[in-house]
Amino acid sequence: MPIDLRDYEDGAHYEGDYEADLAELQEKLAHLFVALHVHRKKAIILCEGWDASGKGGAIQRLTAECDPRTYKVWPIAAPSEEEKGHHYLWRFWRRMPGAGEVAIFDRSWYGRVLVERVEGFAKEAEWRRAYDEINELEAQLGYDGTTIVKLFFHVTQEEQDERFEKRLDHEWKRWKVTAEDVRNRARRKDYLAAIKDMFAQTDTRWAPWTAIDGNNKKAARIAALTQVADALAAACPAKPPPVSPEMEQLAQALRKRDD
Repeated sequence: MPIDLRDYEDGAHYEGDYEADLAELQEKLAHLFVALHVHRKKAIILCEGWDASGKGGAIQRLTAECDPRTYKVWPIAAPSEEEKGHHYLWRFWRRMPGAGEVAIFDRSWYGRVLVERVEGFAKEAEWRRAYDEINELEAQLGYDGTTIVKLFFHVTQEEQDERFEKRLDHEWKRWKVTAEDVRNRARRKDYLAAIKDMFAQTDTRWAPWTAIDGNNKKAARIAALTQVADALAAACPAKPPPVSPEMEQLAQALRKRDD
């Protein structure tokens, strides 16, 4: 069934034990990140969504207990002058995970069919062509053994406005709100149309989208982390590699020394 964002606006409170469930998920993710690392697997966690929809908070909780050697977070902003001189996917290819890495994208190549489309930074022929380019990119990554998790964080206009106001009132968070955020707010209908097309064109069997109801932060974080954990567990069970004979000899030598 096609994704309809109106189905992700309840903002229901999380009914479980949030702290306990979050801690359990974070421990599971820490093990999964190490499992991918030692088994030389690759994964991409891609976070898209509205401004103030909870992407950053989810990424913070996602990586809180993970070994920093197992992942990289890529916050995507406007392209540099050098990047503008290449195909728009070039700057993303340079950030793809290597063997044993998880790459986390805070915004992504979907900017071509979202902000670049709506704000006129890409010509119509360019953003229309991008659907095929993106699907081909993700298919290539999938064929190469990369697990792709695509999350879209959704909030209502009312919830977004409330969060903007809270950020502006907080001296350590007001830097997150820009004039561009407010300008984008005025074009919500245009963004909703672009998002609808994005889902229709790029929700593929090899890289499906998962919509997250971000109107309640705690419920959204649990939903996002659960989706990531399930996808990574399907790609690489959280089991350590077998101990090599060399490592066993080292362990035995250390035990004898301790005796």
